Parts: sequence; structure tokens; C-alpha cells
Amino acid sequence: MISKIRSVLFFLGYAGLTFIISVLIISLFWLLPPRRRYYLYALWCRMVIVWLRITSNVTYEIEGKENIPDYPVIIFSNHQSTWETIFLYQLFTPVCPILKKELLEIPFWGWALRLQRPIAIDRSKPREAGKSLLKQGAERLQEGASVLVFPEGTRAPTGKLGKFSRGGAQLAVATETEVIPALHNAGKHWPAGTTRKNPGTIKLIIGQPIQTTGKTSKEVNLEFLAWVDSRRHELGLEYASEPGAVDEVL
Repeated sequence: MISKIRSVLFFLGYAGLTFIISVLIISLFWLLPPRRRYYLYALWCRMVIVWLRITSNVTYEIEGKENIPDYPVIIFSNHQSTWETIFLYQLFTPVCPILKKELLEIPFWGWALRLQRPIAIDRSKPREAGKSLLKQGAERLQEGASVLVFPEGTRAPTGKLGKFSRGGAQLAVATETEVIPALHNAGKHWPAGTTRKNPGTIKLIIGQPIQTTGKTSKEVNLEFLAWVDSRRHELGLEYASEPGAVDEVL
């Protein structure tokens, strides 16, 4: 019963914060310089993280925060939950996420998100999605924003790691941009597909930059995979399929 009450309280606050910040972004968009728009959205992210702690007793700890540079990078992270999409945005702001274009059609939140100029791709058209990612990603990096990539493409089951696509690595190689690896166990406390939140501490590990100059996209992805393999046991993560698999879709 207490768990359900906490979930309801979190959802009500989450929905309320989303509506309020979305309206602010839409209303103030034309008055704010581009970089300020990122920080307004990051404010929503921080408020959600605080509300999660208050209502659900879900906290976090970060290892390797000193590895975050003060210049644009490409962040590679595993994808289990909604938590990392929110937390990593505010941690690396200004940052541009890669997402499904359908998300931009969600009333208010999607409209506000569209104004942040995310890299929206059509997954049903892999070839076009790859070209769009390279073009828009290079533009955002040139503008001074980092790019947030989830190489698995979609959320993996709690405690599992999916295959890594090569789109983000191709962008990193094409622009000679460093990759910052990130790994977490957020799915354990904010699992996908349910409103339930499990009290506890989410652990996020930030690794040292992966250099991309002179490497292929597959080499970059395999280096990320090797780093993941060296740290995943600390978070109780296992592969959903054979280890070392790199998807060739993008």
C-alpha cells in the first residue's frame, strides 16, 4: 500500500512539473538565448530527481565525475530506465539527446522538447536515420552541445545489456569527438514498464574518455564494450545476448 501511495505521489508531481516547465519553455523560448534553453530543461530534470528522492527514497551516487570535461563530448550509456534520460541530461548540460521522432508529438512535453532541437530519428528508416544522426550530431557539437547516445537503441530489461548499434560511434569518429562511457543500474530502482519505484541508491559510473581519432566506429564501440565488460559486475549487469555483439544497423 505504501509503495502504491508513493508511486501515485511521484506521478502527480512528475506530471505537474512536466506541464509547468513545458509551458515555461514554450512561453519563454523566443526570449532565451539557445544555451539558456538547455538549462531551463535541465531545471526540470533536477526537480524530478529531487522529487524521486522525496517520494520514493531513490537516491544516487556517482563514481568518476572528475572524468566529465568542460567541452562537448559524446556520452555513451546503457539504457534501462527513464532515470538516465533525465539524470544524464542535467549532468552534462548543455547536451542534445538522440530520440524517436514520435516523442516530439506528445502534448506540451514533446512540443517543449522539440524546441530544444534534439536529434530526432525515424527508426523505421535505418539508412535515413544514420544520415540524420551524422548531420544533426555534427551541428550540435559544433554549436557547443554534447550528444547523449544510448547505443542499445531501446531500453533493455532490468539487469541486462542489449546489443550496441554503431550510429553514435560513427558520429564520434566522423567528428573526432571523445566518447565518455557511462554505466548504471537505474532499472533496479526505476524499472521500465511499471509505475513502481524501488527505494535504494542508483549507482552511476563515469569512465575516462575514449579517443576516436584514427579509429573505426566498430573499434570505438568495442572499446566501449570492453569498458562495460570490466565494470558491469559491480552493478549486477548481464548480457541479454552473446557478449561482444555489435549491431550493424546504423
